[in-house]
Amino acid sequence: MFEIEVNNKIIEAVPGETILSAVTRAGIKVPTLCYMKDLAPSGACRICVVEVDGMKTLVPSCSYPVQEGMKIHTNSKRAIRARKTVIELLLANHPDDCLYCVRNGNCRLQGLAEEYGIRERRFPSSKKKDHMLDATSPSIIRDQAKCILCGKCVRVCEEIQNVAAIDFVKRGSKTVIAPAFEQSLNVSSCINCGQCVLACPTGALREKSSLREVDEALHDKDKYVVIQHAPAVSVTLAEEFGLRPGVDINGLMVAALRQLGFKKIFDTSFSADLTIMEEASELVHRVTTGGKLPMMTSCSPGWIKYVEQFYPDFIDNLSTCKSPQQMLGAIIKSYFAEKEGIDPEKIFSVSIMPCVAKKFEAARPEMGRNNIFDIDAVLTTREVARLIKMAGIDFDSLTPETADLPFGTRSTAGKLFGGTGGVMEAAIRTAHYMITGKELKSLMVEDVRGLKGVKEAKVKIGDLEVGVAVVSGVGNASKILEEIKNGRKDLHFIEVMTCPGGCIAGGGQPLSTDQESIKARLHALYNIDHSETLRTSHKNKDVQKLYDEFLKEPLGHKSHELLHTHYIKREVLS
Repeated sequence: MFEIEVNNKIIEAVPGETILSAVTRAGIKVPTLCYMKDLAPSGACRICVVEVDGMKTLVPSCSYPVQEGMKIHTNSKRAIRARKTVIELLLANHPDDCLYCVRNGNCRLQGLAEEYGIRERRFPSSKKKDHMLDATSPSIIRDQAKCILCGKCVRVCEEIQNVAAIDFVKRGSKTVIAPAFEQSLNVSSCINCGQCVLACPTGALREKSSLREVDEALHDKDKYVVIQHAPAVSVTLAEEFGLRPGVDINGLMVAALRQLGFKKIFDTSFSADLTIMEEASELVHRVTTGGKLPMMTSCSPGWIKYVEQFYPDFIDNLSTCKSPQQMLGAIIKSYFAEKEGIDPEKIFSVSIMPCVAKKFEAARPEMGRNNIFDIDAVLTTREVARLIKMAGIDFDSLTPETADLPFGTRSTAGKLFGGTGGVMEAAIRTAHYMITGKELKSLMVEDVRGLKGVKEAKVKIGDLEVGVAVVSGVGNASKILEEIKNGRKDLHFIEVMTCPGGCIAGGGQPLSTDQESIKARLHALYNIDHSETLRTSHKNKDVQKLYDEFLKEPLGHKSHELLHTHYIKREVLS
């Protein structure tokens, strides 16, 4: 460590680190736009420029290394004027539609304009950007007119997710960000994960909203509208209402949904338990009969599309289980409809998901029967927050309520699905019981917990030693797949979640993606698991009742008809 001077204050710096890293650690704020933590700096936007004594030009703090004895001024008159000019130039070609933009009030460019007191257009543009809105994707809308070319979406797609569906196209003032050959997203290699939406500082990328369809269904007297909420949603929705990350508002959320007019509110964690019954049974069957290994989870639709496009040789390794969203959708329109005497065609089934790829998954043609889709509309966490706000519902006036039976009972194992490692931990608990007839001594499987991108463990189940891996972020998954292609054979079961951190950091979640927020969300799930008594999927009595009355047994005929599916090789535009 050595000392540098910043704003007349002595702070410590580490050799080789950047100015931005050193000043941020010291609690000194420098604005950024293109900067992405843990990735090599691009220095593209120049918002983070600072003044260094002895240097004629301002330097980008995100990419300039510290040197011993440096004297730095982060808010000098020159630095502030330069930042203000950059913001004004970005605004020169930016649409004046903040009132209509989905990011109004949560836009980094808008925030910087406010912070630096920009109240007029100093650089009037002779010609506004005129781009076609790309609404071809089932999950994401791309509005090139609002793009400021920071490149964050390109970097997260290529460097973190290893998909590279978009890139910089053309040169100079004609540069745009687009898929190959400037085609639409629907014919690109996009896996619909929405990590680009989280990275985008403006409204250039957003989820395709289903609010209108849901609102119309709620006001249609001929529709029986039900809704399910994913495990991760209750520990993230609070952030949309100004509460701290990790607060679990499950009861208040259910009460708000009931006020909105949904006939039944179900918990997707119930079908997460159902998924474990099927998936653990499938794993046990494959392990004991010499089936295709390693088996890989199939809950994350972005991951499924990634395999279909980039690693089709591994399609048979994917579990045939539908995701919890689709399983519950199928059960609602079969078992529930039959039990309640409701025509399945009159049921409008909505899901609240942390993931924009769930919109793509719900529209897959194999996700339904007799021309009736399992799920009719998918809302992200952000969308359901808008729906609640539009209805004028005040959380302070609500009394917590519980989800409706028979799909309101869930184990904490099902709730753990919301974070990376949760599916694996739930599956290990139940697979151990299925093989040995006994519960794990400790239900908490530490080796698969935490936010590390790749976690591996050897799990002893009776006489079997099962090799497991937990991966979050498909960029990390590709490394495991390459190892298996090259002959690795010690893994039996692999959990993959498309988004780094899992569903708690999905593309449909609140836009605050700092690690501390994500950690708080994950620990909220762990706290739920620690504090409740029903902690294994196979002990869920309502799941047992569903098998007794309707499905009969895991992997049985009815289960295969409703709860399992198949996947296909997809061609990628190149």
